[in-house]
Amino acid sequence: MFCFQCEQTRRSKGCSTQVGACGKEADVSDLQDLLIHQLKGLAQYRKRLAALGQTDAKADSFIAFGLFTTLTNVNFDRNRFLPLIAEAAATRDRLRAAYEQAARSAGRAIETPRGAAQFAPAATLSGLLMQAKSLGVREGVEKLGEDVIGLRALLLYGVKGVAAYAHHAEDLGQTREAVAAGIAQALDVLAGEEADLGVLLEEALALGKTNFAAMEALDAANTGTYGHPIPTKVRITPVAGKAILVSGHDFRDLVSILEATKGTGVNVYTHGEMLPAHGYPKLAAYPHLVGNYGSAWQNQAQEFSDFPGPIVMTSNCLIEPDPDYSDRIFTSGPVGWPGIRHIDNGDFSAAIKVALASPGFAATAPEKTVMAGFARNAVLGVADKVIEAVKSGAIKHFFLIGGCDGARPGRNYYTEFAEATPADSMILTLGCGKYRFYDHDFGTVAGLPRLLDLGQCNDSYSALLIAQALAGAFGCGVNELPLSLIVSWFEQKAAAVLLTLLALGVRNVRLGPTLPAFLTPALVDVLVNKFGVLPITDARADVAAAMQLEAAQ
Repeated sequence: MFCFQCEQTRRSKGCSTQVGACGKEADVSDLQDLLIHQLKGLAQYRKRLAALGQTDAKADSFIAFGLFTTLTNVNFDRNRFLPLIAEAAATRDRLRAAYEQAARSAGRAIETPRGAAQFAPAATLSGLLMQAKSLGVREGVEKLGEDVIGLRALLLYGVKGVAAYAHHAEDLGQTREAVAAGIAQALDVLAGEEADLGVLLEEALALGKTNFAAMEALDAANTGTYGHPIPTKVRITPVAGKAILVSGHDFRDLVSILEATKGTGVNVYTHGEMLPAHGYPKLAAYPHLVGNYGSAWQNQAQEFSDFPGPIVMTSNCLIEPDPDYSDRIFTSGPVGWPGIRHIDNGDFSAAIKVALASPGFAATAPEKTVMAGFARNAVLGVADKVIEAVKSGAIKHFFLIGGCDGARPGRNYYTEFAEATPADSMILTLGCGKYRFYDHDFGTVAGLPRLLDLGQCNDSYSALLIAQALAGAFGCGVNELPLSLIVSWFEQKAAAVLLTLLALGVRNVRLGPTLPAFLTPALVDVLVNKFGVLPITDARADVAAAMQLEAAQ
């Protein structure tokens, strides 16, 4: 086992023990490495088949889902990976047959890609684990060097993030050939063991553009299905009655639960990254979607223990279930934990049965609310007011403070940063990082709330469109706007978003609380010198630096 894909990796170097910092056991990590190797092989044939004018939607779906299962805090169940490994081999064989037939029909010579495309998984678990020993992310480091391994890791982790967005979009019927092809391209490059740093960097930037298309597809899926978010007060204190808690990111699962609980007397609460659901009109229309309970993912052990009903985890970010609630937590989609009940057919009746048998909340607490729903339509709907406030000097600066939260020390920086922003600035936020300050009273500026919650980490597309629209209105580039991006990263979707920012030419992004372990000093220098990426320092000093940078422009 070796893994350094997330921010909590041990000693900022990598997890190489029997259990990772996330709770993932070594054999699960190794099986994930093996599955990823197979997905590279699928991509080799997928790319060649597409070059002959044919695609395979089922294979594209499997590749995205398979990658999603390997993200941090998603699937910890070795028994779920064994059928995925078998399905990967069968899918590869189908793609190979389709490619060879298409090549013959087109009168083309049949290529036989080497490496991952020819991999044959062992028939036993012990055999698979033996194979996985030579398939880890640092394989070949002695020959290739740390810089190549680090940049290949950035490409791999970025493509995992893209796959997660693509899977969520596909769940709601939105797919893009450009996204599937971009995922396959990145995996094909990794399968070919590319070692040229310049080529790898260009591929990473190309993947950033692919991620922009994936986020566009997800935005179209969410808004096309549930309507464009509108500013909404969200209750964060409980209501008396039976209750079920829905965490993760998957709105389709949330709707299935809302439909199944209609008329049952069970109230539905969101948790973590599901908070933005309340801003979507078609989701808010369910009267028993009563509020949001708890905060960011890293606090779930205490929050889930205290919740008086079942919990459904629909995507990342799962941590090891505590015995206090392990008999009333369920997983769905790509998520899994050994011994925890999994729902893979959209039938949440078992969870609802637990809700009806659980005590629920005995009393209604005094109402407290936060605001959600400030996605791009809501913000751009008052763009003229915002633009006039900037021109008049009422709004001096915009700070986008968002991304993933986590348990590692140093994340209070984001609270301190938000509190240090001047009263004539506006704070935009998204992702679970907002829980550091989402219930603080920042007041108003130019008649608008100073704090605008743009949604999930999945809603980075909204933030980018808002920035582009403001730049267009002022006749300047995004980098000339009075805008600072303060990004907290944790896992692989954040890596994908960072690549998108770099691909779009966005500079001066502050990244923290620590820089990724897979980025060597030389690679960090590239990000700093070529793209203006900055590590976080002291919150007040960084606020001052942002204002000085604006004054200098």
